[in-house]
Amino acid sequence: LHFVGIGGAGMSGLALVARSLGAEVSGSDRAESSYMQPLRAEGIEPAIGHDARNVPDGAEVVVSTAIAPDNPELARAERTLHRGDLLAEVSLLRRCAAIAGTHGKTTTACMCAHVLIEAGTAPSYLIGGELRTTSRNADWGDGEWLVIEADESDRSFLKLSPEVAVVTSVELDHHATYRSTREIESAFEQFVGGAGFTIAWEGVELRGASITYGIGAGGVAAEDVRLGPGGSRFTALGVEVELSVPGEHNVLNALAAIAACREAGVEPAEAAAALASFPGAGRRFERRGTTAAGAVVYDDYAHHPTEVRASIEAARTLDPERLIACFQPHLFSRTARLAREFGAALALADAICVLDVYPARERAEDHQGVSGWLVATAAADASGGRPVYWTPTIDDAERLLSSILHEGDVLLTLGAGDIDRLAARLVEPVPAEPAGGAAR
Repeated sequence: LHFVGIGGAGMSGLALVARSLGAEVSGSDRAESSYMQPLRAEGIEPAIGHDARNVPDGAEVVVSTAIAPDNPELARAERTLHRGDLLAEVSLLRRCAAIAGTHGKTTTACMCAHVLIEAGTAPSYLIGGELRTTSRNADWGDGEWLVIEADESDRSFLKLSPEVAVVTSVELDHHATYRSTREIESAFEQFVGGAGFTIAWEGVELRGASITYGIGAGGVAAEDVRLGPGGSRFTALGVEVELSVPGEHNVLNALAAIAACREAGVEPAEAAAALASFPGAGRRFERRGTTAAGAVVYDDYAHHPTEVRASIEAARTLDPERLIACFQPHLFSRTARLAREFGAALALADAICVLDVYPARERAEDHQGVSGWLVATAAADASGGRPVYWTPTIDDAERLLSSILHEGDVLLTLGAGDIDRLAARLVEPVPAEPAGGAAR
């Protein structure tokens, strides 16, 4: 198998699992990524840059929706396989728990995998982000369960038929795929229709859910919720749960994980004990370190207004003197549709800086007049006079933030592009913690 875009979160995980299952694996990507280190540790050396010569003779070429039709490696391919089809094939090899949702699926999938690991069940997992417990996004264990993050962005999650499905949220996103809220709701209902047992957030109007969860509501309810700088505490299913990851949204994620792991044979008390040591998911409210001036920096993958709002609210529980949000919009299509909503969410911070759009698979020439400036002006309109800065590039943002951050501040870098590079530039990295250790 040859993976085009092997450095991505989903593709790298599939490459690792394919290697574990005995396949010969090669791949390429346009640039280095953090996901390449585990690949190299398994003897897979990605080629940097796309070239037809990267494709071995006779290899089946694995592609995702992000790969352009004119990619030279795709043109060289004799046989192609979509990432979603390969994931569906792999999912049939184990009892499968698939975690879906517009928001929260990566962290919830990581929580499920962490609980199953701590319970000694040796799970397999394929997640669109790093499980900090193991510093990997995928593994093929000896146990009977496989945890999958199910991707709705290109409808590929509809190829799955999991034994257990989780739906964390349903909200309009991925505007090139879904034209309306009803259309994305229909896709999730179709996903649920192919599952054996479905666990859904009670805030989702979803036909076919077997059980729901929520804060003070649903069949798995969090009661007596206490949010604080060190995380949260609550009770659910008669057990006390303590998390070191902050925010009400992580309470919901934990409820979903407890319910899913119960279906996989882990009792709630054992799941709660495991979640106490959950260190978080990579780029999900991940503490990156402290600046020279003493400001604490967190990085988050939030790329939808609901996610931006949840991350800023979680940062407020840290009780900073000043909360600065630095946002890099992701995709021109999303920015055009949601600029005002992004502005309103960012206005919950004390100061805001906005970068230009990270285009990913889109082209600026197809979206004339769309830039991060739309978000910056929307944030200024909603901020009530609090400062909003237009910093189009990472260099611009670094210069600004280096000059204004001071001790007592919390900086939150937000976005699904490469804004994590900014967080890395501003701080010394946090020392690695033992697997399973507390996040902070």
